[in-house]
Amino acid sequence: MSDRSSIEWTEATWNPTTGCDRVSSGCDNCYALTLAKRLKAMGSAKYQNDGDPRTSGPGFGLTVHPEALRVPLGWKSPRTVFVNSMSDLFHARVPLDYVRQVFEVMAATPQHTYQVLTKRARRLRQVAGRLEWPSNVWMGVSVESVKELPRVDDLRQVPAAVRFLSCEPLLGPLPGLELAGIDWVIVGGESGPGARPMNIGWACDIVELCRQSGTAAFVKQLGSCWDKAHHKDMERFPAALQMRSYPQPKSGVPA
Repeated sequence: MSDRSSIEWTEATWNPTTGCDRVSSGCDNCYALTLAKRLKAMGSAKYQNDGDPRTSGPGFGLTVHPEALRVPLGWKSPRTVFVNSMSDLFHARVPLDYVRQVFEVMAATPQHTYQVLTKRARRLRQVAGRLEWPSNVWMGVSVESVKELPRVDDLRQVPAAVRFLSCEPLLGPLPGLELAGIDWVIVGGESGPGARPMNIGWACDIVELCRQSGTAAFVKQLGSCWDKAHHKDMERFPAALQMRSYPQPKSGVPA
């Protein structure tokens, strides 16, 4: 966990669980899996549990960390917190009672805004009615390809104050994407070794859809393939994609 983050759309990270398993193509070059392997080799206590080599890896076995639950209680100044940058809170092996404890901590610290992101949208939908949803919790799902569009429908049924999509890494166009009930969309290409290219047109279509629907859009970056081709020359970053807007805070949600 960290009280500061280099992720552009958040300020801090908090990992009450670590580890995960691949569930879709967006997981193929998972940065967290690679980082967990490195942290295990360094002797980090939270990353000694290995996952199934078919879907996970060294140091990346799903593990709950009850001792981490109190961390946000010590952060006095308000901050935006990405929950489980190294895991998925709605993984099938995270007990529902433990998910409730995480939500209780978020409710007890209303000075913070929490961003929870999952690829397990079906489980999210199934358990959402058994959780108390404080107004400082933003709930998102990853939608990296058209195959994952049903996750958006699952998210729409969740009573979160803010609902958002992470289209990163964006691996294809998203025809049929509906943004009704969606407050925010993050768009980004893939970075790191083995990065797959993002077609600029795919991103432009999403941003235009956001404009038409009044949904905030945050274009994070265009990926390693774009950077290599353009030497990170931001003057050549398409004007249509120069957007970094945030959803308007709703009643009770910190700015």
